[in-house]
Amino acid sequence: MLKKIVTAKTSLLALLCCLLGLSAGADLAGAEGNGASYNYSYWGTAVNAPPAYMPTDLYRGEDMGSGALKDPSDLHVTADGQIYVLDSGNNRILKLNEEFKVQQIIDSFLLDGKQETFLNPQGLFVSGDKQLIVADTGHKRVVILDEKNELISVLEAPESELLSATFQFQPIRVVMDHAQRVYVMATGVFDGFMEFNAEGEFSSFIGANRVNVDPVDYFWKQISTKAQRSQMIMFTPTEFTNLDIDEEGFIYATNGDEWGQNIKKLNAQGSDILRRTGYYDPQGDLVYTSDIGPSRLIDIDVTDSEIYSVLDSKRGRVFTYSGDGHFMYVFGGIGNQLGEFNTPTAIDRLGDDFIVLDKALGEITRFRATEYGRTLNEAIRSYYRGDDEAAYEWFNKTIGLNANLEFAYAGIGKALVRQGDYNDAMKQFKRSMDQRNYSKAFLLYRKQVMREHFTLIMTTLAVLVIGWIVFRRYRKAVKRRGLTV
Repeated sequence: MLKKIVTAKTSLLALLCCLLGLSAGADLAGAEGNGASYNYSYWGTAVNAPPAYMPTDLYRGEDMGSGALKDPSDLHVTADGQIYVLDSGNNRILKLNEEFKVQQIIDSFLLDGKQETFLNPQGLFVSGDKQLIVADTGHKRVVILDEKNELISVLEAPESELLSATFQFQPIRVVMDHAQRVYVMATGVFDGFMEFNAEGEFSSFIGANRVNVDPVDYFWKQISTKAQRSQMIMFTPTEFTNLDIDEEGFIYATNGDEWGQNIKKLNAQGSDILRRTGYYDPQGDLVYTSDIGPSRLIDIDVTDSEIYSVLDSKRGRVFTYSGDGHFMYVFGGIGNQLGEFNTPTAIDRLGDDFIVLDKALGEITRFRATEYGRTLNEAIRSYYRGDDEAAYEWFNKTIGLNANLEFAYAGIGKALVRQGDYNDAMKQFKRSMDQRNYSKAFLLYRKQVMREHFTLIMTTLAVLVIGWIVFRRYRKAVKRRGLTV
């Protein structure tokens, strides 16, 4: 009930701001400016926050030793720190080391003894065993290479009853799970991601978005004639805009839905299991002006401890959330300064740093964590690992750096609950406006008090009962004496 009230409250606030053309709390944090650092309170207003990440380095193709990049569209960082950049306009993949120096340029492969090249590739992924999966969009195929860049297989347009006769296979993003299933995001596909099994056969669609209707369009359709309705845009599911996969095989995805959930976590059945227990649903900017509108999320990166980050193409911002759905921090912007972008297109993590790819400028910007960012990251990780003492210490340190971060108090409360200190946990949940966890802590505290004072309570009750019985008998005896006299 509390979550529904908070969601309705924040949605109403955002709607009013859009209708009136006001920036409300977002202006406080420079929501339409650049490089601002802020968070959202329980009440849905933006509050100032220390910067969690700061831009430190800018890398161009000339700096990498590869020549200028042309319309790069994707990047991927492996567990051992190797960086793969998809230089789409030059039809090649750059393999960089941690110093952003070119180790290898991959622009061709052998297919049946013939040299094959890429044509306007739009997406890439590197598996745990260093298989390179490339969405070779211009050639309408997915190419899978091994660590030595030798061809493993090619996924081409599948034949299936699930696909229309006019279907054109144009893959633009790809990932691979531990079972070597490949998930493909293709242009014009509204049924979800295309799943190919380890043998390269198309098996099904997964995670289709629901149809979400713009209330204004729906109203006009209801009052229009049949001829007018035929000219209007059909209500179709929203296309996905990107995807990533975590260590457990869950797919994290973004879509362009302005009215529904624009971030999802999909299990093997394609069901959305993303936890949304924060003050509001993860979605990018909560409050925005009517001229720019809500965030359009075009990339997502998931790291350890279920921490995930999304990239907003409209404002060039990276929003990061905990696995529970709490908004942790934001950085970036649109502009000409270091840390700002022209056309941001992809994000990934390099250790605890972020790297962001700018398509128009052909640049990669590196962001390093500040003390505040490192502290908050460690607090979330410690809680995720179940290390209560460390989580308690890190969350306390986080609050010392940013007292406005309300969910940090809830983090302390959860750590205290695990330690059995329910009374102090209730105080922390009260400060974070976390009614649900406050109620849980209260019930546990009441049980704890009952257990600790059970003997005293039962003895007191027994004495009271015995006393009441003795008193009743005494009153009866007095009455009988009065009657005999």
